[in-house]
Amino acid sequence: MKKTIITVVGKDTVGIIAKVCTYLANNRINIEDISQTILQGYFNMMMIVDASQSAKPFGDVVEELDQIGEEIGVKIRCQHEDIFNKMHRI
Repeated sequence: MKKTIITVVGKDTVGIIAKVCTYLANNRINIEDISQTILQGYFNMMMIVDASQSAKPFGDVVEELDQIGEEIGVKIRCQHEDIFNKMHRI
């Protein structure tokens, strides 16, 4: 699997980073770069990850992260790097 862009956005609460990063570690998905900020109570995180060592299909990872997002009150999106690049190219 190629690199994947993961974004997490929502109202800030305790444990967002812990939940997402624990899931990634448990599924052998390596975080290559990460940026996070909190603006006026809203949490925003963007990660570039390598899921080439994960046994799970991309679709399962997307679904499971979406479920985690619902549990903690944030929106988690996953996109393949090439799709992300094409969508954000000027």
